[in-house]
Amino acid sequence: MSDALISGLAGAGGGIIAQLITYPLQTVNTRQQTDRNSKKMKQTLGSIEQICQVVRQEGWDGLYSGLGPSLIGTAASQGVYYYFYQIFRNRAETDALERKKKGNGDGSVGMFSSLLVAALSGCVNVLLTNPIWVVVTRMQTHTRKDKDNHTKPVTSQDAISAVVEPTPYGTSHTIQEVYSEAGVWGFWNGVFPTLFMVSNPSIQFMLYETLLKKIRKQRASSNKGANDVTALEIFLLGAVAKLGATVVTYPLLVIKSRLQAKQDVGGDKRHHYKGTLDAIVKILRYEGFHGFCKGMGTKIVQSVLAAAVLFMVKEELVRGARWLLTGSSATSIRLKPH
Repeated sequence: MSDALISGLAGAGGGIIAQLITYPLQTVNTRQQTDRNSKKMKQTLGSIEQICQVVRQEGWDGLYSGLGPSLIGTAASQGVYYYFYQIFRNRAETDALERKKKGNGDGSVGMFSSLLVAALSGCVNVLLTNPIWVVVTRMQTHTRKDKDNHTKPVTSQDAISAVVEPTPYGTSHTIQEVYSEAGVWGFWNGVFPTLFMVSNPSIQFMLYETLLKKIRKQRASSNKGANDVTALEIFLLGAVAKLGATVVTYPLLVIKSRLQAKQDVGGDKRHHYKGTLDAIVKILRYEGFHGFCKGMGTKIVQSVLAAAVLFMVKEELVRGARWLLTGSSATSIRLKPH
């Protein structure tokens, strides 16, 4: 079994576990990001308070809306990313060794090459899996919009519509809705800010591998072994790296979620975005810079926890697979959480 395939399968497994643990926070965060209300009323509630509010009003199902396609998306996203990352990384290492033979460099992959490898892998991942995340975002935000609609005065026409419109909002219904609104291209809504979001794992990898390299160097100099990195240390390194990357790129995540959520066609023009630039202009105009930071606290908790769990679980799965195949637990740690 190739390193790329082992890395891809382990990444998918680790991603699923991390998603299951942090999904309620992700649901709350998506609703925060897509909240067009310029008032800060909802921002006064903490993440735990909002989770409790969702449970009281919608039941536990409300926290796990869209979990099925999200797990599929996570497995596909992590698997695709790790598979191509390992391929691109192997190529970069080969090129680095070739340059060393010619007297250039020390044979290691530099920071720029690491960033480029992560960025290329991220672009491939985004282009292949964006449709899944459009469906997930729609399902995560659907219930809140329904509640908002229920607060309006009920007319006879509303009563008729309530009977005619289908009440379930499952995966197939969501797919049909996206297709009816914008055709096939509707599944790639938000793809441009998402492509820019590949800078998130790039920044994360830069921080992670820099810190990991320092730890290994210290271990080697102290005769403890360069590969003697514990699961707890991997957990903490993943958390620190993800924290830095999330803070820098969060506004792009808000724009992506706004574009992928159901548009208010025919309603308030402030809530209807024609594209990335239109979304940026309207958020700035009607909500101010604060609009780009909605839910950042929740996202930091969710993404840092998910990243740390994913790094730790993925690494242990890789070690286990290599031990079963070769009897060696040595491994090269190169990871990227969702």
